[in-house]
Amino acid sequence: MHRRSILALSAAALATPRLARAAGFPDGPITLIVAWPAGGGSDVSMRLVAEALSRRLSVPVLVENRPGAAGTIGHRAIATARPDGQTIGMFSQDAITAQYGNANAPALSEFEPLGFFGEEPGSLQVHPGTGITTLADYIARAKAAPGKLRNGGNPAPGASFLYMAYYERRLDIHVTKVAYAGYAPTVTALLSGEIDSASVPVPDVIEHHNAGRLRLLAVSGTDRHFMAPDVPTFRELGHDVVIGGWRSIAAPVGIPPDRLAVLRDSLLAVFKDSDFQARARHAGFAVTPGDHTRTAAAWAESDTSIYPIMDELGLVKARRKQGT
Repeated sequence: MHRRSILALSAAALATPRLARAAGFPDGPITLIVAWPAGGGSDVSMRLVAEALSRRLSVPVLVENRPGAAGTIGHRAIATARPDGQTIGMFSQDAITAQYGNANAPALSEFEPLGFFGEEPGSLQVHPGTGITTLADYIARAKAAPGKLRNGGNPAPGASFLYMAYYERRLDIHVTKVAYAGYAPTVTALLSGEIDSASVPVPDVIEHHNAGRLRLLAVSGTDRHFMAPDVPTFRELGHDVVIGGWRSIAAPVGIPPDRLAVLRDSLLAVFKDSDFQARARHAGFAVTPGDHTRTAAAWAESDTSIYPIMDELGLVKARRKQGT
């Protein structure tokens, strides 16, 4: 099923009782900020969330795309929003990396964790016109002509940039990294042959892979992706390469506790809903529901694990930690 067609399914599928809420909250539309362009995986996943959350709270939940500066514009909009609970946003691994790559990006401490949507491994895909059909082919081509292959992804230090930088280090190769404003324009560039490869997640390219317009070479998860069971992991191909990201929901710091409780309880209920999970899976997302505690733990774990990788790759430009 086409991932965007999921949004047209019957509203009845997600009809659920309203939760008890703080007095007078929410008292109008809720804005859900996405720091990436329309059409990519982040946009599609958050529109699913917005639709379901709107039904649960009985107020409009409107996705607002605020792309630019490797996610910094959107993340800053979340962090500086009025702390009344009416503005929330998607918070991913990109926000963790941005705080170290850009002094203007908001710090982790400027966000309040609300709920955990799910994890997503990285992957590597190529344009068929390259003649590359396997990961071994890709590695051989990259080693034969260092820098000749052009790989698309987020601007540094965004997730897909970081994936490729990690692949380069682990596979002992070098490619020319070309930055795009998000996954959707990256995929468009790959489909046109403007670039040779890309390092975006499976859901953003699976339709094109199945149609033969692109070729997925490998997934950097511990297991094969459920939407691409024919595509091996890097580990299966003899390379210990495991890296990926996740999506969660955040809010600005300072929201009153009763309103925070409404948002957190509502989001967790949405993520645990079996119909929502089925819709998300059809769209290419594996939902692994978590509350705000799980969300905070994921943020802290990523902050701890990503920083050394960024430091090793020379990507730390701000907020350098002591002793590094």
